[in-house]
Amino acid sequence: MKGKLATLPMSYRLAVTSRVLAAIFGGYLVAALASVTLTLWLPLNRAEAVVTGMTVSFLVYLVAVLWCFACRSAWSAWVGLLVPSVILATVSGAARGLGLA
Repeated sequence: MKGKLATLPMSYRLAVTSRVLAAIFGGYLVAALASVTLTLWLPLNRAEAVVTGMTVSFLVYLVAVLWCFACRSAWSAWVGLLVPSVILATVSGAARGLGLA
C-alpha cells in the first residue's frame, strides 16, 4: 500500500486536498448563503421561510460537494462555488437594503 501512495504525484494530492476543502468549506458557505437568501425572499411567514431555507440548504450542500468532484480542475471547483456565493450574498444584501430582513 505504501508503494502505491508513493507513486502519486504531489500535484495530484494537492488537487484532491483542494477539492476536499472546497467541498467542505465552500459548500458550507454556499448552503448557508442560500438558506439566508431564501429565508429573506420567500413570501412566507418567518418560521416557514426558515424551515424551507434550511431544508433547501441540505440539497444545495449536496450539489456543491458533487460539483467539487465533478469539475476537471480544483480551480473550476473553487470558482464554481465562489461565484454563486457572491451572487447569493449580493441578493441577500439587497433584501436587507430593501428592508425585507
